[in-house]
Amino acid sequence: MTVEEALQMLKDNGFKYTGKREEIIRICAEQKRYLSAKDILELMKEEYPTLSFDTVYRNLSTFVQLGILEETELDGEGKYRLACSLHGHHHHHVICTVCGRTSSLSDCPMNIMSHLPDDFQVTGHKFEVYGTCKECSTV
Repeated sequence: MTVEEALQMLKDNGFKYTGKREEIIRICAEQKRYLSAKDILELMKEEYPTLSFDTVYRNLSTFVQLGILEETELDGEGKYRLACSLHGHHHHHVICTVCGRTSSLSDCPMNIMSHLPDDFQVTGHKFEVYGTCKECSTV
């Protein structure tokens, strides 16, 4: 997803455009990794010195609900990144636990799941692999 597509999604869903919302989306697009609300707040402090944590967190929550951001939990904390695609293309990630950098996996582990109970209907799933990326493991 691009910044422009994300901003259009906001508009299409009746949300007002603000510089702060655009900046949150731009940061997530540029960083290409999972970020905490605190990380995003720190990156915005210079341009928006009075910005509150609550404002950042509320916008992140809205963006997740709209499908603009993807959310995961690392070390007991919510982390966010720009959605990989506009249409919610099914995918999974490997995530560096040091820097938060992510890469998409080409396969889905559900393809090999053959032992689900007959009376169980899968409505969704999430698969993430955690480890250390090449850059972080050489430090």
